[in-house]
Amino acid sequence: MGEFDDAGQLGKFTGFILDRSEQIALEEQLRQSQRLEAVGQLAGGIAHDFNNLLTVIIGCADLIAASGDRPAVSASGHDPLDALIRSARRAAGLTQQLLAFSRRQVLQPRSVDLNDALRQVHAMLRRLVHDNIVIMLNLDPRIEQVRVDPGQLDQVIVNLVVNSADALPDGGTISLETSNTTLTHEDAAQYPYVTPGEFVSLIVRDNGVGMDDSTRARAFEPFFTTKPVGRGTGLGLSTVYGIVKQSGGYVWVASASGAGTMVTVCLPVATREETAA
Repeated sequence: MGEFDDAGQLGKFTGFILDRSEQIALEEQLRQSQRLEAVGQLAGGIAHDFNNLLTVIIGCADLIAASGDRPAVSASGHDPLDALIRSARRAAGLTQQLLAFSRRQVLQPRSVDLNDALRQVHAMLRRLVHDNIVIMLNLDPRIEQVRVDPGQLDQVIVNLVVNSADALPDGGTISLETSNTTLTHEDAAQYPYVTPGEFVSLIVRDNGVGMDDSTRARAFEPFFTTKPVGRGTGLGLSTVYGIVKQSGGYVWVASASGAGTMVTVCLPVATREETAA
């Protein structure tokens, strides 16, 4: 709105500036969440049907192997039937990861001590990474028990640590931290998909190469990977996403190029009845 003098010249101007940065960021988060939901539905539908076909393939191959009427082994020692069974089982494993991402797998959640789960899997994690990588546990002894499928929880931990290790080609440190976390209405306002409540957080932090913004935005998409061909399937973080979401939790990634990566997983606190059982 402007004010003009007697000569018709603009003397004063009054206006408003609206900062929509927060609104635009929330809209982008919502679009990203909707995009992952759409990809998950597509991947889950394909994986479910493909898994049914693989069940038939593996079953028939096992019957042939059990009957003794199997193809001859080649001069080089190659057994075509064993190769078929191994490939089919590997494909079945990939479909299970897709089903995890799409949240269509069957979970058996129960009350779990996250600290105990991390201690038990720690020795195995050491064997999965190079000797020049240090894995540190920083566990809060006061955390509540969480409601999660124990086997799927182990898969979440392993996938996150392996992903961090891949970002440390020259060695470094991976830390796993636990704490009680309250997600508030303010958090729900910042992240539209969050429901306020009591959670236990698992933070996996590394000082590796990090991700730029475009990579971080696609981190949970299935088959998206920055690794060389043959080094990964691109299903590690997408599997984590599916398991955590199906368990009623949330997961975030914070990262920058050259500044390492921090993945935060929030799992719902188990009820008293579940803990007692």
